[in-house]
Amino acid sequence: MSETQSASQTPSEPLRVPTALAILIDQLATLAWAKLGLQPDPLTGKIEPDLADAKLAIDCAGDLIARLAPILDADDRRQVENLLRDLRVNYVSRAGNAE
Repeated sequence: MSETQSASQTPSEPLRVPTALAILIDQLATLAWAKLGLQPDPLTGKIEPDLADAKLAIDCAGDLIARLAPILDADDRRQVENLLRDLRVNYVSRAGNAE
């Protein structure tokens, strides 16, 4: 390790696919909340609802959760399933109000 490299930059274990999927699910959920207009956009800081984008993010998160859930322990599975349910309920609520 060079003198300019900090301890936080030391090599670690390789990224595993389940960990990458969890990161992607978290990112999609963050984007979905923003596209539902319930949180500011992470890049602009503005509330900018886009229900079509929200639906796409929620559906993609659901697909990833379906792949990841069988290898999660019960608590983690319940947590991601609750996240997906909350996103879907809020989408239906927002979409119903948009009509």
